[in-house]
Amino acid sequence: MMALILSEAIARMLDPARAHPARAARPRSSGVHRTGAPVRRGSVEAGSVEDSFFAVPAKGETDRLLRTARAALDAGRRVRRDARAEGRMLRADEAVLAGLTAGAVRVFEEICTLARLNTGRVFPTYDHLAKATALGRATVARALATLEAAGFLVRQRRFCRTTGAGPRYRQTSNIYRPLLPAKLLRFLPRRFRPAPLPCDAIVHHAEQSAELVAMRATLSCRELAEVTLGGALGQVLASLGAAIDNAACESHDDPQPFLESFEHTTDVAGLAGRRHPT
Repeated sequence: MMALILSEAIARMLDPARAHPARAARPRSSGVHRTGAPVRRGSVEAGSVEDSFFAVPAKGETDRLLRTARAALDAGRRVRRDARAEGRMLRADEAVLAGLTAGAVRVFEEICTLARLNTGRVFPTYDHLAKATALGRATVARALATLEAAGFLVRQRRFCRTTGAGPRYRQTSNIYRPLLPAKLLRFLPRRFRPAPLPCDAIVHHAEQSAELVAMRATLSCRELAEVTLGGALGQVLASLGAAIDNAACESHDDPQPFLESFEHTTDVAGLAGRRHPT
């Protein structure tokens, strides 16, 4: 009996399907999705956010962004060398800066070129970036993630609707917008940092902020929702704010509660006068 049990255990060890028959019946995770490639998390429908996402770069802005990226690459190498010489670990912001590579800067150069040529509308595919930069597709994917983590880039995944048989949606190219990373400027030379504002401009900005806060304090709930948010969400909150305003205001169409309170006060005063004549 003991020999039979041992032989069955050895057979299950050699054949996982006998030990877990339900698990063996499952399809492999690398199999084809039954409705096609699924839409990635965080994706929005193409054509719904482009107008508010893209920004036309100013004259010479893309060249300044590219020079900043190259300076950040050199600064990351210096930070990594200094940390190695001091025998310490890199801080979080230093690790992000040291993570920049020459391939990432090359990908950023292509994105800046597309932004300059297409008035800020940048939506290349991975294959286009790989062909334009002579880099591998995986290298391009890592470069985009590195640029986004450093603050040089903001990207948005998109999907589009399809027709015919098969899945109703499919993943399409991402959209990109190059940026100036404010969190890394302190590692760069002084010429790459924006000039500080003059004192009178700072005082004027503070006065404007105080006036704006005072103005918003005088608005009703409906007006505050319209001014602050706008759009579809602003309209919904404005309707809710209007209901709150109507409930909080006194009704001019039915002044009966005020008359009843006045008559009740008059009756109480007359009764008190009759009980205690002067």
